[in-house]
Amino acid sequence: MPLTVLGLSGAVSHDPSAALYIDGKLVAAAEEERFVRDKHAKNRMPYEAARFCLAQAGVKPAGVDVVAIPFAPVSLLGPARWYYARRYAYAPDRALDAILMGNRRYRRYRKRIEWCLIQLGFDLGKTKIQPVEHHLAHAASAYLCSGFTGKTAILGIDGKGEYATTFFGWGENGTIHKIKEFHDPDSLGGLYGAMTEYLGFDMLDGEFKVMGMAPYGDPSKYDFSRLAKFENGELIVNTDYVNVIGLRRYKEKGKGYYFSPKLVEWLGPRREGDVADEPYIHYAASMQALFEKLALAMMDHYLGDIIRETGKIAFAGGCALNVKLNQKIIARPEVKELFVQPAASDAGTAVGAAAWVSQQRGAPVEKMEHVYLGPEYSNEDVIAAIAHYERAHGIALDWEKIDSGAVPEKVARILAEGHPVAWFQGRMEFGPRALGGRSILGCPSVPGVADRINAQIKFRERWRPFCPSMLDTVGPQMFGGDHPAPFMTFTFEVKEEWKTRVPEVVHGDGTSRAQVLRREFNPRYYDLMAELEKLTGNGVVLNTSLNRRGEPMICSPADALDMFFGSDLQYLAMQDVMVRKAGV
Repeated sequence: MPLTVLGLSGAVSHDPSAALYIDGKLVAAAEEERFVRDKHAKNRMPYEAARFCLAQAGVKPAGVDVVAIPFAPVSLLGPARWYYARRYAYAPDRALDAILMGNRRYRRYRKRIEWCLIQLGFDLGKTKIQPVEHHLAHAASAYLCSGFTGKTAILGIDGKGEYATTFFGWGENGTIHKIKEFHDPDSLGGLYGAMTEYLGFDMLDGEFKVMGMAPYGDPSKYDFSRLAKFENGELIVNTDYVNVIGLRRYKEKGKGYYFSPKLVEWLGPRREGDVADEPYIHYAASMQALFEKLALAMMDHYLGDIIRETGKIAFAGGCALNVKLNQKIIARPEVKELFVQPAASDAGTAVGAAAWVSQQRGAPVEKMEHVYLGPEYSNEDVIAAIAHYERAHGIALDWEKIDSGAVPEKVARILAEGHPVAWFQGRMEFGPRALGGRSILGCPSVPGVADRINAQIKFRERWRPFCPSMLDTVGPQMFGGDHPAPFMTFTFEVKEEWKTRVPEVVHGDGTSRAQVLRREFNPRYYDLMAELEKLTGNGVVLNTSLNRRGEPMICSPADALDMFFGSDLQYLAMQDVMVRKAGV
């Protein structure tokens, strides 16, 4: 009988997701936010995501052998709860709670998972639920999905799981060995998140914006070293300023933040608005520089010998999505290859927990080569959604069905003429990056197309960069290297010639966060770029997620139509169906 493992995340109150492995093959994975249309789906369980995964595989609840959850009880005999209590002694209620009721969060999460499973039709009396430590799940999502067969360094950095905030270890022959963990409040991800809040963005969502703002600033203008240090193998975050709880939090308009009034006294008022101005651009640059310095120092200290021995690193946790850090890592001569779990944040722990359980039960998991793991819709589904939209709004839409083989060429011509296109094709991506399943596309050689998408469609900060997807034949030419980059988890220095050829996808610091695509994983998207190469000489397309600011990525044709008619987009290509705005 095949081994079927369902992974369910959502333990730390955000980014719930589901993933299904059958005999080591990841057959489906999706995030709850896409189905419920609530970004990060905070305080929800992955009910709709799990329902999709089971339906996609044709598996009934009784056919699931194990439900893996990425959160586990923490023993009072270990160091974690005592460390937390000591470091948060200034908030004695929280400190005592960690000692006396330290697994309350786990028990609450497990009850909610059990409720979710009952709604899905599981018989709890016959269902095996297996907890996996949160950071072990992150580690598994990176190492077991990397496809690396030899000894591999494993790095995990995020805000926190149960109590741990960072994981250093190594993997070999499918087994994960832990070397060291740090515990809350000594969290590099927590520090970055606190500064994200100070810089005017939401934690768990705005960290990318801080990273995007950093290249506009000068990190030498402000010394942030007082915020955290790494000495004698230990990370210590200064809780006079950040990673604070209780009465030490800065409060504004009734909301408490993870930084203190002392930080505001030092740096000035918390930033507001969308303008990337001084001194905040310099603060962002200084935070990014400190983050990179500490992360690399920790990696060298605990994993340096392994990296020099093997050259392979697997990386997960929310901080693994910091592409500037990843650029620094792969630039090191001793690093042969870095694999970053494409859903590196907590959504990916559903994959990691399920992968770890599958591996433990004798079904090694396959290399994760693509993220097209979500729902797919047929032409009939698309046409039915159009008909429903027409009835609901009392209008007739301008649409046509195109010959399947002609879609890439037709869309390429529209792009080359300077028009952005909403691209809804195949299975939805898993993880935060649009990779040619649910994307807004533009021609990167057309002047001003990035500003147009920003101002008229995405409604986001004007200074945020857009990223390229490209043919696998183009990547080495544009970047001068051949490091795999299928998931937009790395930035690369762009060659001078290409800065003028595709300026709309080159960031202010001369880099691009790229997806380098092999045709086998998304033939239609690849063929579109090949057609664009014929027309413009560049097998590159500007690619951003198919959503508006503050919304999750589009999932269904109905979602796509709502987004399309709520923006200034003029063309929407859904499978073989082209929808146009009136007058186009």
